[in-house]
Amino acid sequence: VQLQASGGGEVQAGTSLRLSCTASGLTFSNYYMGWFRQAPGKEREFVGAISWGGSATYYVDTVKGRFTISRDNGKNTVYVEMNSLKPEDTAVYYCAAREVKNFRGRLWYGPTGYDFWGQGTQVTVSS
Repeated sequence: VQLQASGGGEVQAGTSLRLSCTASGLTFSNYYMGWFRQAPGKEREFVGAISWGGSATYYVDTVKGRFTISRDNGKNTVYVEMNSLKPEDTAVYYCAAREVKNFRGRLWYGPTGYDFWGQGTQVTVSS
């Protein structure tokens, strides 16, 4: 299984960036997908998640209203559109996958229980 994240870069505050994460080696629609980030010197932070079909999303308060997660199951790809970027959004961003069958009857989104992780893509926001 591979999760390949891309789209990171250096941008100015207030601008936008879209990250992509393409999966291979798994049945993509059997997985909830999450995005995480880790800033220098800080612990990894859960950013948000999307349900297997894309009809539901969840965001942490720090990004709610600015970030939008979507997915294209035909392309095995999940996206995060990041708008109104702030310097505090600077981090390495990771995508991760957790299998739907392991969360039946339980809350589908959350920061734990991910089976596979991407390699990360750096986002740097300058003021």
